[in-house]
Amino acid sequence: MHMPAIYPDLKERSVFVTGGGSGIGAALTEAFVKQGANVAFVDIAETESRALADRMEIEHGRRPLFVPCDIRDVAALQAAVAEAGRIFGDISVLLNNAANDQRHTVESVTPDYWDDRMAINQRPMFFTAQAVLPMMQRLGQGSIVNFGSISWKLGNGGMPAYTTAKAAVHGLTRGLARDFGIHGIRVNTILPGWVMTERQKALWLTAEAEKEMLAGQCLKIHIQPTAIADMALFLASDASVACTAQEFTVDAGWS
Repeated sequence: MHMPAIYPDLKERSVFVTGGGSGIGAALTEAFVKQGANVAFVDIAETESRALADRMEIEHGRRPLFVPCDIRDVAALQAAVAEAGRIFGDISVLLNNAANDQRHTVESVTPDYWDDRMAINQRPMFFTAQAVLPMMQRLGQGSIVNFGSISWKLGNGGMPAYTTAKAAVHGLTRGLARDFGIHGIRVNTILPGWVMTERQKALWLTAEAEKEMLAGQCLKIHIQPTAIADMALFLASDASVACTAQEFTVDAGWS
């Protein structure tokens, strides 16, 4: 049975999650709700997201704020951040989780497709960080967690725009950690391994792929979304007060 640590300092903190309605994002939303945080999240999947908010209210007595949003629309995304701040108070935890690992060949990529992949997988991280900066400055502290990927570290092919965007997360994290550190704001990266979300199982998990994964991992396990959420809780809490500009890999030892 999964038994996450309890972080009392997260209670009543204002938390913002991108892509918080399904997969790893839903695990993040639930993990912080269970800690007693005030969670707001954006997602493009409205049906799943509303169902998650309903379930959180029933099971945990706290309803997260869901704001429908296509994160490619920077103005709408920053408006959602502002709305969350008005409702729950200044945001002290930002989880830049949203991404799309759609496969694509080198030959098929057009400039418009490339820009679209960056608009989903890379650009929103900067503009959410920009939006929460004044809030975290007022608080005198904050934690931003950007979500990367081990895909580029493994040298995976078949999705060059995605791996480029995810590799760029590390530069963004380290640059923002320097710029934001003077305000007491920490910025870190989580690199998930192959996490067994419903989407991954439906689209990519084959017997051959599973064999390759287990051969590569030191731990012969299927990584669950809760394992990523556990790391995010630690990085959001004061337990990681001296951690910034770093990568935290949760991949069972694959990379």
